Formats: sequence, structure tokens, C-alpha cells
Amino acid sequence: MHSFKELSALFEAQFNSRHFPQTPSNLYNAATHILQIPGKRIRPVAVLMGNELFDDIVDDAYKVANAVELFHNFSLIHDDIMDKAPLRRGLPTVHMNHGENAALLAGDVMLVKAYQYLAQINTAYMPAVLNLFSKTATQVCEGQQIDMDFEKRTEVSLEEYVEMITLKTSVLLAASLQLGAIVGGARGNNQQHLYEFGKKLGIAFQVQDDYLDCFGDPQKFGKQVGGDILANKKTFLMIHTLQVANTEQKEVLESLLQNNAADKVEKVLALYKNCNADTWAQHLKEKYFNEALQHLEDVAVLSTRKQELKNLAMYLLQREH
Repeated sequence: MHSFKELSALFEAQFNSRHFPQTPSNLYNAATHILQIPGKRIRPVAVLMGNELFDDIVDDAYKVANAVELFHNFSLIHDDIMDKAPLRRGLPTVHMNHGENAALLAGDVMLVKAYQYLAQINTAYMPAVLNLFSKTATQVCEGQQIDMDFEKRTEVSLEEYVEMITLKTSVLLAASLQLGAIVGGARGNNQQHLYEFGKKLGIAFQVQDDYLDCFGDPQKFGKQVGGDILANKKTFLMIHTLQVANTEQKEVLESLLQNNAADKVEKVLALYKNCNADTWAQHLKEKYFNEALQHLEDVAVLSTRKQELKNLAMYLLQREH
């Protein structure tokens, strides 16, 4: 079994080449821009790990991993446009460097390229791979729309938010693992437990992401601190604070949400701390993390084969960026 670091190097070695033609340069340079921004490649490597959990890694796993990484970056380009995000992984976003029109088209062509990679895999499992990939791609788009819809609502329940981030964030990690399991020859029950492991881990990862957006070190996190607050996003922290705040605190918070005053982030963060939202979020993260590990435990393979996935889970939930 390979470690995440080893598989990252193997994936990067074959992925780190130009996936697009030279012209029209405004389109393909924009598409290449985000792929050249250093990233952890968590989802494509999860494909390889899902494969290796059950059998030796096959060449098709790399094609599926390429498709997953291209789709993921397609979604990031479009999300950054919708969120008006200036930074991605500490560097200017595609639309900031190349303009919104080129960024939109770059995302589109990356999605098409993803399907071109999937069209090259073994026909024995191509239908299962295409069905899962397409279902997941649809869910990610649904999650993004629901996330934007939440910005216009004054109240969002914790259950609604969990469903949204499950669609927007968790299902792609879950599907990446299951896609690897499919090409690795895993049977249905094992596939499902691995999917649930990825889904629960993805929710815990999002809790951590919400937390870092507010309390992380911007030099390590690579994003604008308080970006979710400025965008009035209904994060785990925001929802919990609105639920537990007293009348005065709730009035202050709701007033802050109606404008983008210079001290908005600072004041909202103070309210989060006063309502213990930071501590609550850490406990919630642990809950989903433990549920994820239980699903991994239920996968019917030798425990030693699961260790690298456990290591990945620990790494994701202890990160600062």
C-alpha cells in the first residue's frame, strides 16, 4: 500500500502536463492557470487509494483521477466567480487574472475534457463509473445553487446546511473513493461503506473549512479571512450562533449581516466566540470524523490495507490550510 504522499507524487507525475491546446490562448491559458496553482490533489489521489484498497492500481484509475481533478477545478473556477473570490490557494483566482468570460469558458472546457478521459476506460465498468461521476457532478451543482439560495434566506437549519455541504463538498470525495473501488473490483457493500466514509469525512472537512475561514491563519489557509462572513454565508458557525444567541446578540448579528461595515468580520467573530461557536464546531467535526472511521472499519478488507486511508483522514482533519 502506498501512502498519500507517494500516490500524490505518482498522480502529479502523469497529471503535470498540458491538457489543452495552445490556441485560443485566452481560453486554454485560463484553464491551465488553476491547474498550475499548487494543490493537495486530495480527490484524485482518493481515487487511487480507493482502487488500491482492493487491488493493485490499474491504469484506468489514473484516467478517472484526471477526470475528477479536472471536474473539481471546473467547479472551483465557477464557484470563485459566483463568490467574487479574489484568491484561491493564496493566488489570484482565474477570473481575476483572465476575466470572467474566459474563466467561464475555461471551466466548461475542463468539464468536457474530464468526460474525454472517462471515455478511455475499460468498457466493463465504464457504465458504473459514468453513472456515478455524472450523478456526483449534478449533485455538486445542486449544492452550489442551494448555497447561493441560502444567502437570500434569514434562517437556515443545521439539517439543511448539512445537506447542502454534503452535495457541494462531501459527495465528490465520497465518489472519488467509490470510483477507485469500482475500477479496483470492489463489490457493492464495500463500495457503499467506502462512499459513506468519504461522505462523513467530507462533512467533517467542511466543518473544519468553515472554522478556518474565520479562525485560521490567512498565510497558511490561503484565503481571505472572514470571506464567508462578508458573503453572508450560512456556515456551521453562523447557524449555531443564530440558534444559541440571546435576543441582543441576535439583533447585533442580524444588523451586521445587512451591511459590509469595515469592522463587520471582527464583530461577527467576537459574537461567534461569545456564543462558543468555535468550540462547538470542533466537537461537531469530531462527531462526523468518528462516524467516518466506523464506516471504514466496516469495509471487508484487512485492517492493514485501511491504514493509509486512516492516515489521510487524520491529515485532513488536522490541517491548518
